[in-house]
Amino acid sequence: MSNALAISAVSAVLQYMLNSVLNASGLGSVTVLAIAPDLAQSAIRSGQDANPTLNLFLHQVTLNAAWRNVGLPSLAADGATQLKNPPLALDLHYLLTAYAGVNFQAEALLGFAIQMLHASPVLPRGQVSSILTKIHNDNTSDPLLGGLQSSGLASQIEMIKITPATLGREEMAWLWTALKADYRPTFPFQVSVVLIESPAPLLAGMPVLTRSITVQPSLLPGFPTLNAANPPANQPVACLGDTVTVTGSGLSQVTEVVLANTRMQVQQNINALTDKSDVSFSFVLAESAPSGGNPTDLPAGFYQLTAQVSVTTSAGTSTVNTNTVPLAIAPKIGSTWAPGTLSSGESVTLTVPCTPYLRAGQQVALLIGGQSIPASAFVDSSGNSLAFTNTPSFTSTGLQPTGGPVPAWLQVDGIDSPIVNMTATPPVYSAAMVKVS
Repeated sequence: MSNALAISAVSAVLQYMLNSVLNASGLGSVTVLAIAPDLAQSAIRSGQDANPTLNLFLHQVTLNAAWRNVGLPSLAADGATQLKNPPLALDLHYLLTAYAGVNFQAEALLGFAIQMLHASPVLPRGQVSSILTKIHNDNTSDPLLGGLQSSGLASQIEMIKITPATLGREEMAWLWTALKADYRPTFPFQVSVVLIESPAPLLAGMPVLTRSITVQPSLLPGFPTLNAANPPANQPVACLGDTVTVTGSGLSQVTEVVLANTRMQVQQNINALTDKSDVSFSFVLAESAPSGGNPTDLPAGFYQLTAQVSVTTSAGTSTVNTNTVPLAIAPKIGSTWAPGTLSSGESVTLTVPCTPYLRAGQQVALLIGGQSIPASAFVDSSGNSLAFTNTPSFTSTGLQPTGGPVPAWLQVDGIDSPIVNMTATPPVYSAAMVKVS
């Protein structure tokens, strides 16, 4: 594949080829430029270049439709790990414009140039490599020309192809108006395809040493499969200290559970599993201390749960990972927090003890009967920023009256702390109640 200098390399190769053909055509000394038409016109008018001139101008770059989706997807399931570098496939659109002050000379310039393009619909790899080397050798002091030589243009999987293009009168008129240059005899053409590949490092899979393939005649999945991770007491979320029950099939040989939160870059392996059977097992979300927790505890957020299973086959025993199921770990307000009655319309600051520790960067809010108060910045008593806190502060300047006690709860990264007793019939609020008068 080519690198980011491939576009410049294409223009340099075309300029070199045109220069060679035109200066051997018998038209005298011809200058071949590769700049914008208005700059070429200014150079001619100022007398900087008195020779008949042919200008090569790259006026548009578009994505190549045929290569656009090659190599996708390029990221792993976490959305961050680079598995491959899909090529950036580009088509280059050029204008070839002739400038001359003598009768018929501009037409002659275009004639020789178009004939050269027609005779070279595909640029051979050896020719491209040779031209880029000659360009560098002619001016070794220019670092850009040295970079063009190593652009990889000659070795990309697709060879460079030149195709005539057609621009309508309106498109041509719009283009030259935008260029702020006088129209001159012009030939449009397209170069395809330039394949630019990023040099970013990739994550490659390890080679497979042995393959273990078994056949199991059963209606159940032949591979250990997870169906759901269920928090206790019919709650939609789990808190630290809760026992989570995982259901599925083929789970009797589960050895470990992996909880991963890619956003917070947290992963925890849990091997203390209980009540294991073929269809379920349980584990406890570890909590350092119910009174306040520890910054190393799992933060509130959405997790992907994967089980590791020990599988025994004729080839031996190996450990494999199951599919993943989601699990939400919610914050919990300390049981001693009792704000009582608050005054409406006044500045109110509340400090809420909670577990687990909240981390800087998490979106935290306190909701009082649906009225949301965002958390203040995490700072200590001296105003220094904190990376963790289990006593966030919330300041509101305009709480509305609630008309009576309403539940209050924390929301962290979109996950609400449990406030409903789902085991009661009917369900009832179990959260701290707050009244705003």
